[in-house]
Amino acid sequence: MANVRDLKKDINYVLGDIIEAVYVWEYENTDKDTKKSEAIIDEAIATFDELIAKVNAKDVDNAKAHFKAINEELETKGKALIEKINKLG
Repeated sequence: MANVRDLKKDINYVLGDIIEAVYVWEYENTDKDTKKSEAIIDEAIATFDELIAKVNAKDVDNAKAHFKAINEELETKGKALIEKINKLG
């Protein structure tokens, strides 16, 4: 990982794309209930807030390991959100 700025951009892009995918699904499925899709958006926003707070934490012993863990958490949570989008139906 190059730097903190790039990690913040990755978090923003990944979760932003997930939210955009939910909006596209809602647009294409106007006849369906949006409670589940709105819950996915809320979860993506909460994940964003949580990960950014971890990135901005100053009391970190091993910065490299800390940021690597954040990157892995982004990947894990991002995949879980995408699976939820795929299950909307």
